[in-house]
Amino acid sequence: MKVLQRIRVIEIGRFITAPLAAQLLGELGAEVIKIESPKVVDPFRTFDGGMYAGHFQSHNRNKRSLVLDFTTPEGRQVLQELLLDADVLLLNMRPGSESKLGLDAGHLHRLNPRLVHCSITGFGADGPYAHRPAFDNVGQALSGWMSMFHRGTDSRVPGPPVSDTISGIYACIGILGALVERASTGRGRKVEVSMLEAMIALATEPLGQLSAYGSTPEFFSRASKSQSYLVTCKCGRRIGLHLSSPDKFWQSLLAAIERPDLAQAYPDRQSRVHGYDAIAAELSAVFASADRDTWMARLEQHDVPAAPELRLDELESDAQVRHLDIFYQLDHPDYGPVRAANRAIRYDGDNASGFRAPPAFGEHSVEILREAGIAEARIEQLLASRAVVDHHRSECGGTQG
Repeated sequence: MKVLQRIRVIEIGRFITAPLAAQLLGELGAEVIKIESPKVVDPFRTFDGGMYAGHFQSHNRNKRSLVLDFTTPEGRQVLQELLLDADVLLLNMRPGSESKLGLDAGHLHRLNPRLVHCSITGFGADGPYAHRPAFDNVGQALSGWMSMFHRGTDSRVPGPPVSDTISGIYACIGILGALVERASTGRGRKVEVSMLEAMIALATEPLGQLSAYGSTPEFFSRASKSQSYLVTCKCGRRIGLHLSSPDKFWQSLLAAIERPDLAQAYPDRQSRVHGYDAIAAELSAVFASADRDTWMARLEQHDVPAAPELRLDELESDAQVRHLDIFYQLDHPDYGPVRAANRAIRYDGDNASGFRAPPAFGEHSVEILREAGIAEARIEQLLASRAVVDHHRSECGGTQG
């Protein structure tokens, strides 16, 4: 099911934000052409050595690769020709870089009025921070997000990227909205997403509480009000509990753990919210008395909202994950198998989104140029001048870095 199958996307992106947004569009069926410079490879390609690191694979499925030096006059001309027939252009770079490449909004609108041009930045197009470098942790720190998930003096930061990921998702949403509008107006728009704005927007609930109550939510505020716990069992494995506000789930939990006395100590939601720390200590002691399988059986029997905490390498063995057919595998002819999750969106039950393996560097360069109507003689000139690099003719081909 390719709901965007007639949409052509040109991505000039590095790292996560623009590549992820383009990948999401590709999962919906768009044709995505990733353009990289022969002088500056997407750093995620070489993150672990070679030219096909796992970081690159994670954000570049369902794309074709064109290696084009768009800083040269001949390379820039090719890029302009490709943009004539494109629907979307995706960029993530510091403000001002677009104009140097001839990709500012005014020029693009004159070139192709139907083009949806998406620019992703760290802090926005202007302002006192606009020209600062920005990566994921910078966005988490400045947006207030990090303060809600990290405390103490440990300098280490846990978990995967959040700012980059949510910026890419918002960019995808913005592009889709502009494409819907274009269907009736015939005109594209400039879509702008900054990491800072995306992360602040993501904090809709804590910001709502700040507005309503005039104070910043405490570190465990969300968990206490939602009655969420992560308990460790005798076997060392953990279970996530989320009782929410209906009283029936608190009663169900007490029945499952055989602790009716806690109903008297915490008879209503507010008493449980205020007693969150003490309840957490009680539950820690209770769940440490038996292994996880035993507890999960009892929790399910009593209809308690709970799930085992799975590691990433345990996901594919889970019964519900298998039932939903979440994972797929594609094979790249040079680099071998790539496993990933299908899109989280189903159309009439269809979630299949593994259309192309992540591309090798310049894997489709000549193919894309031919489709654009560029003559063979000109293609050979572009290859000879290194304005274009083709995977099959380059020392960057195969499995070498």
